[in-house]
Amino acid sequence: MTDFTPLPIPDSFPVPKYAAAGDLAAALSGWASGVTLVTITDGRDDIGTTVSAFTPVSLDPPMVLVALMAESYPAEVLSRPSLPAARFAITVLSAGQRVLAGNFATSGRPSARLVLDDVEHTRGPDSGALIPAGGLAALECSVARRVPAGDHLLVISTVTSVAYVAESGDPLVRFRGRYPNPAS
Repeated sequence: MTDFTPLPIPDSFPVPKYAAAGDLAAALSGWASGVTLVTITDGRDDIGTTVSAFTPVSLDPPMVLVALMAESYPAEVLSRPSLPAARFAITVLSAGQRVLAGNFATSGRPSARLVLDDVEHTRGPDSGALIPAGGLAALECSVARRVPAGDHLLVISTVTSVAYVAESGDPLVRFRGRYPNPAS
């Protein structure tokens, strides 16, 4: 790993001009992205949320990043310094899990345990989080760093284990606010 020396920060910055949030949201909706499910156990309940802002960060050490709405309950739980809240699972969803993604994207959803009631799943041995079957892959993670970024919280995490990798399947993709069919 190389050392990183940050550039000096000036005492003042010019006031930046920002794009209108609606314009930016419309522009970014043209960015197709894979869809993941982040699941957490907080010691009282099971929590889950659909996340399309996911990216691999490093293979050595194994690290990934998810961006959560800063005011969301999952972000609050992953901001707590104590375990097991700092551990969670990420499932890379397959095209056949469109309904599951929608259920976890709905505001006011019930416990992840209830949402997964009719879905085959296991509990991750490292994270304690629920991991649905049928995805393309599932990872168990431990929070390494949290970075506030505007209205989101970036959660940079070490991958502690790979729960499974599917041999085949199409990814669930979010494009223009929808989950289009893989052939379209």
